[in-house]
Amino acid sequence: MSKAMGEVLLEANAVAKHFGGVKALRDVSLTIRRGEVYGLIGPNGAGKTTFFNCMTGLYVPDGGGFMFNGAPLVADAPHQAAERGIARTFQNIRLFGNMTALENVMVGRHVRTRAGVLGAMLNTAATRAEEVAIRQRAIDLLHYVRIEDRANDLAKNLSYGDQRRLEIARALATEPKLLCLDEPAAGMNATETAELRELIEGIRRDGTTILLIEHDVKLVMGLCDRVAVLDYGALVIEDVPAVVQKDQRVIEAYLGA
Repeated sequence: MSKAMGEVLLEANAVAKHFGGVKALRDVSLTIRRGEVYGLIGPNGAGKTTFFNCMTGLYVPDGGGFMFNGAPLVADAPHQAAERGIARTFQNIRLFGNMTALENVMVGRHVRTRAGVLGAMLNTAATRAEEVAIRQRAIDLLHYVRIEDRANDLAKNLSYGDQRRLEIARALATEPKLLCLDEPAAGMNATETAELRELIEGIRRDGTTILLIEHDVKLVMGLCDRVAVLDYGALVIEDVPAVVQKDQRVIEAYLGA
């Protein structure tokens, strides 16, 4: 592991969240290092997506908090998390179905634009140049996730696997430091899952840190550098896959062996 990869990018400190009397997260603390693929697993209802939602601004934690890239992460809306450098996909794909694949990625890219509303209204030379650059970057990202031939197709007409790839391309368009993937392999066949793994490995090689929530334990154990396991909202273990797989608490809680 390189020195850069050893640096902590995201630190969760005693993050808690409850809904009425239900404790969805119980003082969860974990660290994600720069440059790694970090897996978060656990049974249904363990708190995985709640953790994601607290980190990305959909929920406000009831206790604890996050440090991200060396500073407190105060995000009470998803766009704030995106501006800080955190992008995510969702369990249930959230694309603009009546927009083309290219347009969907361009929407993500606008998080990093500079011209603003006034420039767009006035249609200045700078705005036009920026729009050309956004379009080109979107085309590049579609090529990166290998669906460039579907650029002008409506998102709703893409196959399930291609929709997943498009959602990842749109997330990458925000230039994230941390890419959060919420069950990206859900509903995929074996071939699509293998292609997804190859894509995630490529994203990591190109310098983006990845947080992966996934039910596919084989994918997680084969892909992730470190894995955390949640059960009933609490952290059971955080370690390398080989250690996590053999932990009796994990076997009892999740792996079913």
